Amino acid sequence: MSELSHLMQPISIKSMEVPNRLVMPPMGTGLAHRDGTVSKANLAYLERRAQGGAGLIITEITSVHPQGTAAPGTICAYDDSFIPGLVQMVEVVHARGGKIAMQLHHAGRESFYQLQKGQALGPSAVPSLVYGMKPNEMNEDDILAVVQAFGSAALRAKKAGFDAVELHAAHGYLLMQFLSAHANQRSDKYGGDLGQRARFIVECLREVRKQTGEDFPISIRISGEEMIKNGYSIEDMIHIVPQFVEAGADMLHVSFGTHGTPGGMTCAPVEYEPGFKIALARRIKDVVEVPVIGVGRFTDPVMINEAIARGDADMIAVGRQHLSDPDFLTNALNGKGEATLTCLACNQGCIERLAFEQKSVRCAINPETGQELIYPREKVPNQRRVWVIGGGPAGLTAASEAARLGHQVTLFEKGEQVGGQVLLAARAPYKEPYGRFIEQLAARATKHGAVIKTAQEITEADLDPQSLDMIIVASGGQNAKLDIPGAELPLVCDAWTLLKGETPVGQKVVVIGGGLIGMEAADYLYAHGAQEVMVIEAQPQSPVLKLTSHGYMLHKRMRQAGFRLATDTRLKEIESDGIIIEHDGNEERISLDQVVVAVGTQPIDNLKAAAEARGITCAVVGDAVATRRIIEAVEEGARAAWEIN
Repeated sequence: MSELSHLMQPISIKSMEVPNRLVMPPMGTGLAHRDGTVSKANLAYLERRAQGGAGLIITEITSVHPQGTAAPGTICAYDDSFIPGLVQMVEVVHARGGKIAMQLHHAGRESFYQLQKGQALGPSAVPSLVYGMKPNEMNEDDILAVVQAFGSAALRAKKAGFDAVELHAAHGYLLMQFLSAHANQRSDKYGGDLGQRARFIVECLREVRKQTGEDFPISIRISGEEMIKNGYSIEDMIHIVPQFVEAGADMLHVSFGTHGTPGGMTCAPVEYEPGFKIALARRIKDVVEVPVIGVGRFTDPVMINEAIARGDADMIAVGRQHLSDPDFLTNALNGKGEATLTCLACNQGCIERLAFEQKSVRCAINPETGQELIYPREKVPNQRRVWVIGGGPAGLTAASEAARLGHQVTLFEKGEQVGGQVLLAARAPYKEPYGRFIEQLAARATKHGAVIKTAQEITEADLDPQSLDMIIVASGGQNAKLDIPGAELPLVCDAWTLLKGETPVGQKVVVIGGGLIGMEAADYLYAHGAQEVMVIEAQPQSPVLKLTSHGYMLHKRMRQAGFRLATDTRLKEIESDGIIIEHDGNEERISLDQVVVAVGTQPIDNLKAAAEARGITCAVVGDAVATRRIIEAVEEGARAAWEIN
């Protein structure tokens, strides 16, 4: 396609000829064996990404030193025993026509695993910004050992057949810790001004070059700006990066942020526009002569092509979109871009699942990701007649997957349109992409052969074992009701009618329930002109964590608007022009003109018993089981379809 001509141009970096300018950057998966060896799950995941056609794939973090391993399940390269598995990674990518680089990594102080053992290393004994624990300050012998470890791991990568290596000097890990004045408070030759703090990175680059030879491509990933108070800026970095090139870097991969950057900005939430940090790459590109890789929540190949055409970067790295739909480039090249499931930047299955749940990678909207070994690909030998009851994300996914596998599928949605609770989520500020996700998912289900019928409610009387073999109940939940005096007064509405636009926005409003729906309802109120908003939550703290990217942004907007969040607070009574709440045994009356109820949902599952009594197989998924996020709803819907027999 002419509109992708810049993106599809090959590029040469030393001995490596990359077929196009799309890069899949390093993303942790947690799929490796606990001893750091490559697993079949790693290979299946990598192969599926390579099918998408990215010119260069950079592996997830690969540990160069035992004390630098971020966690069990991290791929390692600090010993020759790891080489056989690494060879398999190369073979998988080369078989699909792409190039592959190994990212060389040392966690430094940003590893809870190493900190717990008392083995974490750092430039200074300054506590981790995330974990609050101190590493062991490295002496010069430690520094020399790690420098040599980077070089030795790079040589192993070359022996394994990798096309290049990349040193990870971004996102708060060891190399960046030396660069940061917050983490590096040394008074020797590795501390001091920024030039001195860069010495460790320069020595690692020189050692990698020494061990791999002059023609082997070396990339370095940097954070163009630190994005913490009094951290280094892009103005600082443009004076340092020429040193990295002189020391051996053939590519500069320009990311941003660090551990401790508010809201996990290195995996930016939906609030940020695609390409929002590409200017950092452009600033670096202006001061070096080697190729520069840019980043910034890109999802659309046309936009990527435009960035390259403008000269913002030579290549563009696209991470999470490779999880939500690895075929996004192929679809665009074939003129079928509308078929791509676009990343929601929700972080539920990737960074938050790995960091907070200590589980392996998934994608909230793509159930194949991280489950490539069990994902069914062939049509079923026995076609079944399947009804899906409900058209939210669980039901649509179930219908799409069941139809893809060859079953005869009809989805019934009692509402006028499919989407369920996600349609309401899409009404909240910045979340329009959630509505597009529903449109894309419904189109995919129809393409696979599912029949979607809206405005049609299924009752027990409709369940005829002569006309169907299985039902998948994805009927969602109904709004939970308040059981307090005044709950039926005219000033009371629920968050759903508010977000639908069926209820006008008040001026002085209290939202009952501080979960995601309540917080997004408050955000909606703010965006639509409410003057005073208070959110009441019975739990001791908000269920919407500030540690998550979207959660951070919600709390930030509430704070900026001057809204009040009252936790550990109970609503006692609603009056015609106010409410009475209780906190720490004290009552308070608040005058207002609107009460918005967002206390969750209760499952609707009134068909399971009837189906089973008639001998019809039944599965219940999504909110019909319990309140679900998109990730649980999608996976449950997919698995129900996969398990039809």
